[in-house]
Amino acid sequence: MKLASPCMALTLFAVAAPVPAAPGQAAPSDRWIHIRVENTEAKGEMVRVNVPLTLAEKVLPTINNDRIHNGKLKVNQANVNGVDLHALLDAVRSARDGEFVTAQGTTGDVRVAKNAGYLQVHVRELKEGTPKRVEVRLPLTVVDALVSAGSNELDLVAGLRALATQGDTELVTVKDGRSTVRIWLDSKNTAD
Repeated sequence: MKLASPCMALTLFAVAAPVPAAPGQAAPSDRWIHIRVENTEAKGEMVRVNVPLTLAEKVLPTINNDRIHNGKLKVNQANVNGVDLHALLDAVRSARDGEFVTAQGTTGDVRVAKNAGYLQVHVRELKEGTPKRVEVRLPLTVVDALVSAGSNELDLVAGLRALATQGDTELVTVKDGRSTVRIWLDSKNTAD
């Protein structure tokens, strides 16, 4: 499975920072991020990670390795291929809900949309006869917090603080012929 780097980044994103909850929501100490990786080729092997956001808040800033330092992830450029990422996100945030990009081809499809305060990205790839699917659903408040660090960093701690204010939600699903990765947020201290 060639998802090691994205999974690691998502795992690190999934590890940090409580904020007072809105009325009717679980307290931040009750918020848990869950990551489940199932490998069907390896005789049912599975990895489950369940992390309370309060623990993540304390751990993430202690990681100083490669591009991650003090709860921030260095990115090569926020100006990717001539596109200003901050300006693009501002345009998406202020736009009405809708499907912004749909690309369909013989080897896969990509869809980018905004719906009810969420940025949604769906990718389907048909390569080497094995269908692969990636679905990401992030609250725009979390995306804004992630890019608040500046032009060449993602603030993972700020992103998690924003995530802690959300209700139960599915964040990422990745499926291919050999494995499934799922990342979600809820108030349970065990994975389902």
